[in-house]
Amino acid sequence: MRGAAVLAEDVETRLAPRVIAFAPAAGLLVLEDLAPRVALDTLLARDGAAAHAERLTAFARALGRLGAVTAGRADAYRSRRAALGPVDREAADVQPFADHRQEGVRWATALGVPPGARVSAELARAEAVLSEPGPFLVLSNGDAEANNLLVHASGPADARLIDFEAARFTHTLADAVCLYVPGPGWLSVGDPVASGLAGRHRHALAQGVPQAEDDRLFGFGLAAACLSWALIRLRRFPAPDARARGDESRSQLVATLEAAARTASNHSSLPHLAGWADRIAATLRSRRPDADQDFTDPARFPPYRRRG
Repeated sequence: MRGAAVLAEDVETRLAPRVIAFAPAAGLLVLEDLAPRVALDTLLARDGAAAHAERLTAFARALGRLGAVTAGRADAYRSRRAALGPVDREAADVQPFADHRQEGVRWATALGVPPGARVSAELARAEAVLSEPGPFLVLSNGDAEANNLLVHASGPADARLIDFEAARFTHTLADAVCLYVPGPGWLSVGDPVASGLAGRHRHALAQGVPQAEDDRLFGFGLAAACLSWALIRLRRFPAPDARARGDESRSQLVATLEAAARTASNHSSLPHLAGWADRIAATLRSRRPDADQDFTDPARFPPYRRRG
């Protein structure tokens, strides 16, 4: 609610549902009715990405625009949040998943792929930039995935971001990860550069965060965010590893690690950390023959193919 209120009232943007009324003491909140919009992931799963290119473009632009309009507004957000009552884990705003990444490192080590000195040094650099985003510090809804964008199923998308319960200020490129690396529901998200989604997101972001036009800064931040997400997902290793052969959650972890590594390589950033992610993926391929597939093949794994 706090995140939606900041967007609707402090920056006067139509990116989120309007807050009509709220009574914190009573636990009541009334938001703008966004019907007949539907969740973007529902449309993608039903019809495929090709049928909804315009809506995917709206998604990329919304994520970039969210960063652009909230850059430099962290203090205003925190003041509004504090005025509504006590806040737990205030320090967790910027980077709440550091412990999850370390758990991923522990599982990589258990798999026989421990981080060497150069990998550990790059991991520390990645964590530092995610912890101290500088001009890239913006508001996130805390779960930037296609299920949290509502669009019209036909005609103009007129998109709205939803689900601000976990809203926080963090590195803006953490929200861009979903364009490059599969989220929990997908086996592939395709190539965002070839589809134009990467460019649309970056252009929208640069309207309020001009540093996004710097290839070095943008590439490093994106690589750090993508590889961080891959490590967060690796902490789930025991669950898919215990599932039956053919369960696509086993393949998804491989696809996630490799997509993150590929993104970092494409931006010439964090080469040792990217190589380590590829080695972990290779180990999982060897351990799980059913996961030894080419996830870059669009015939078998088209963009936004739902995980079975």
